[in-house]
Amino acid sequence: MTITPRDITADPVLEVRAVAGHRGLDRPIRWAHVTELHDPVRWLRGGELVLTAGMGFGTTPDQRRAYLHRLHRAGCVALAVAVDTRNHGAPPEILAEGDRLGLPVLQVEGDTPFIAVVETVAEHHAAERTREQDRVLAAQDAMARAALRTGPSGVLTELASATHGHTLLLDRNGMTTAAVPRTEPPWHARVRASALDRAQRPRGMTVLADGEASILLQSLGTTGRALGWLALRSPTPVSPHTRMLANDAASLLAVDLLHSRQTRRIRHHERAPLLRAALTGAPGPRPDLLTLPDPPWEVVYLPSAEPETLADRAADALVDVLGDTDAAHRAGLCTVGGAVAAVLPRTPRPRHGERLWSALRDPSSGPHGAGACGARGPADLPSALDRARQAATEGYRHVDDTGAWELLRSAVPPEGAHAFEQAVLGALRDHDARHGTELVHTLRHYLDQGAQVEATARELGVHRNTLRARLRVAERVLGRGLAEARTRLELWTALNLEPMPCHDGTWHT
Repeated sequence: MTITPRDITADPVLEVRAVAGHRGLDRPIRWAHVTELHDPVRWLRGGELVLTAGMGFGTTPDQRRAYLHRLHRAGCVALAVAVDTRNHGAPPEILAEGDRLGLPVLQVEGDTPFIAVVETVAEHHAAERTREQDRVLAAQDAMARAALRTGPSGVLTELASATHGHTLLLDRNGMTTAAVPRTEPPWHARVRASALDRAQRPRGMTVLADGEASILLQSLGTTGRALGWLALRSPTPVSPHTRMLANDAASLLAVDLLHSRQTRRIRHHERAPLLRAALTGAPGPRPDLLTLPDPPWEVVYLPSAEPETLADRAADALVDVLGDTDAAHRAGLCTVGGAVAAVLPRTPRPRHGERLWSALRDPSSGPHGAGACGARGPADLPSALDRARQAATEGYRHVDDTGAWELLRSAVPPEGAHAFEQAVLGALRDHDARHGTELVHTLRHYLDQGAQVEATARELGVHRNTLRARLRVAERVLGRGLAEARTRLELWTALNLEPMPCHDGTWHT
């Protein structure tokens, strides 16, 4: 609430009346200043009620009009002139110019001293500061009580009410989790982009201009990645009290988010032994005691040098991946050896497991790879974990995205693959090495062409009789005919396993 020249003239304690410039009587007075200087402009900041006995007006009409012009250009709110036995009020040139400019000219009459007018203005501003402080204290108390009763939505409601603004609570991904009013405002997209742009910058408050309004964007949390952001759109320029209230609200919201995060971590720690037993097939409580989302599930394997730390990070990231939903609260997390296992609701692309891995990736600490496999129910969990572990290499790899042959090849250990390849192809490779033939190369193309002589001969660029001669030699070395399906299956499998090192250090291809 401001004080204006009209308020000064209406004060019954003061004998002050307006004699010119009435259309400017409702301008707010920032301060009252007494001066008798001919040109006081350099001592003014704007918004003043200037009080004078008229000693600086000048002696000519032009000087008097120029005096009022200087005050008007300096942003003065009004001119108050003393009336006594020697000074009969403002000269007519001052009155006429005040009417023309809309700059109020007041007359201070009777026994009213200038100090009484100055004190009236000062007392008003002091009382207004006290009222504003009381409003801030009342709003702080209301937000604190709302935080205990209704949580973040209550804090946002009280902040919006105290500042006559709009409030938003954004999660760490910039998505709105609460808003007052509830409808998402048109400036949300700009705030979200600004929040994500500032995600890696130092914490604090940013003020964005929005026409005549202002938007305060405050990060939540004290260390590490921001837990979220508070956005407040104020219809007026931001005052120190508005900043104070926004900071208080941000502290209350951060405490709530930290408490929620700690609660999530504790809940996953308490459920971890039961889930670990179900995933490893170890004896333990009945699988039906698992409070997981409804199957089918996606079992995710995340290898880590610090699985306990990664498990806590995963508990935080689940809310980002699944939202603050029942599925996020019921999803399973536990450490298994040197890794974290997660049991999530199974969905088509984009899969939750891949999003979780993306949210946890860190260039320095990993996890650099993740494997995933579907599970239809509790009985499938051990095998799903085992297959997810085998799939966990560089990047994210889901068993469903891998062909059957890749699954078989990844399941065969290198030693076994090398032994199988030697058993099937060893004699052929020895013959090629001794006689300079290309039996292995020829058989690879022959099998890839579906055992078709004409097509294989064209691909190799040889005559079909030459190809038939090579195939007869291969049958003689193998001691088996190529017409047998089992022979062709063993040859194709051996030729298509991962390249294995030879005894001399070279690699079969």
